[in-house]
Amino acid sequence: MSTHLLAKPAGPAQPGGQLPRAARWFALAVLVLAVLLVAVDATVLGLATPFLSEDLRPTGTQLLWIGDIYSFVIAGLLVSMGSLGDRIGRKKLLLLGATAFGGVSVLTAYASSPEMMIAARALLGVAGATLMPATLALIRNIFPDPRERSLAVGVWGATASAGAAVGPVVGGFLLEHFWWGSVFLINLPVMAVLVVVGARLLPESKDPSPGPWDLVSVVLSLVGVVGVVYAVKETAAHGIRAEAAAAGVAGAVALFWFVRRQLTLARPLLDMRLFRNRGFSGAVLADLLTILGLSGLVFFLSQFFQLVQGRSPLEAGLAELPAAVGAVAAGLLAGVAARRYSVRSVVAGGLAAIGLALAALTGLGPATGYAPLGAVLLVVGVGAGLSFTVTADVILAGVPKEQAGAASAVSETAYELGAALGIALLGSIVTGVYRDFTTPPGIPPAAAATAHDSLGGAAAAATTLPPPHATALLEAAQHAFTDGMRLAAGAGAAVLLAASIASFFLLRQEKLDG
Repeated sequence: MSTHLLAKPAGPAQPGGQLPRAARWFALAVLVLAVLLVAVDATVLGLATPFLSEDLRPTGTQLLWIGDIYSFVIAGLLVSMGSLGDRIGRKKLLLLGATAFGGVSVLTAYASSPEMMIAARALLGVAGATLMPATLALIRNIFPDPRERSLAVGVWGATASAGAAVGPVVGGFLLEHFWWGSVFLINLPVMAVLVVVGARLLPESKDPSPGPWDLVSVVLSLVGVVGVVYAVKETAAHGIRAEAAAAGVAGAVALFWFVRRQLTLARPLLDMRLFRNRGFSGAVLADLLTILGLSGLVFFLSQFFQLVQGRSPLEAGLAELPAAVGAVAAGLLAGVAARRYSVRSVVAGGLAAIGLALAALTGLGPATGYAPLGAVLLVVGVGAGLSFTVTADVILAGVPKEQAGAASAVSETAYELGAALGIALLGSIVTGVYRDFTTPPGIPPAAAATAHDSLGGAAAAATTLPPPHATALLEAAQHAFTDGMRLAAGAGAAVLLAASIASFFLLRQEKLDG
């Protein structure tokens, strides 16, 4: 982007409020910085987990909270923030959120305890909830032409995948040369560019007659989502307990009340009539199930590469590159494929490919070579790029421009809710299998307790033992961790294949315009 373009606004809008063609694509370039910001932050956490575990010494439960509290909070607030953007202006909300995201990233980088890290990740979720709905809603309004919008959504999705590639590689480099907190500071330059350039280039858009922002609905949405997800997480990890049951009941009641309230308000926070559209509902369900089947496994993949196969952080980041490459390429071609064949065949085919790739991981072992792992990751990336891009286009195309923020928020809520549930359910499978491994004879009780807490704990405990005992403990822990990943991969494959079948029927009448 040349410097003279930064020195002046993008240009006057064309008749009807549209930006000139060149200005639309420059605006998109700014919007995808926000996507890059969130994608990089999500991926670097997995790489930093072993180092964070060694420094902060979180328990296994705290480690899961560090991983999924961001998704819990962002899922609970996305609908509220999407609606807020429709009311106060999506550009304004995006720039405020990006500034807050950068500031909280500093707090995350310098967290000095597991509790502080969990709190910082929660605040990051509040800021992150403003970013993704605003970017998709602005794309919906900036690109009224269906074919241009499909390509713009493809670029949006491809950038998220590129962020997933850049995050591990850059994060791996930083982790080899600096302390773990540095991986969160890479958000700052991206945020700075987004805020400075976005203020000049992005057009403002909002609902011209939105009505008041209903705070009761905001609270009900947050309590409902967080309560239900917390109950699922705790039940999956520890079985049915009174605390988890109470949270689940409270969350379910709050969500029921939320839905009832939206149906009675003249200008609701979320128009429930959107779900009468079969394609909209099918696309949202496909997104939720897809990320649910993937996220729990992806969260542990970096630990597998580093703590089981002994790769450096940079090598682990590079090892995950095929998934991002496949997603970028498929995302850019997804709209063309959906028009040439059909929406349902592209989405269902993409989900089936992911499911079969995950099924292949049920044969995973500690010594599995990189060639089959790289092939699996490439197929996962291609399938995700096809399905996520087309479902995002279906969701945006099926709503009026005035409700673009709320509709985008529903899409992102499905994504984040799926991520939270995936980490909770599939992650609990991994940790449950891992904690049950048999401690080799001769291991002191204190070291055994540390090892059973997490794989990072086992690696730390092994450093305090003589070589024969250290090797035996580490090998037992690594095999148990791999066993858990195999079981989680099987469960994820079942979810993805079920999502593929459901999408084939639910999206059978959907077509992309143009």
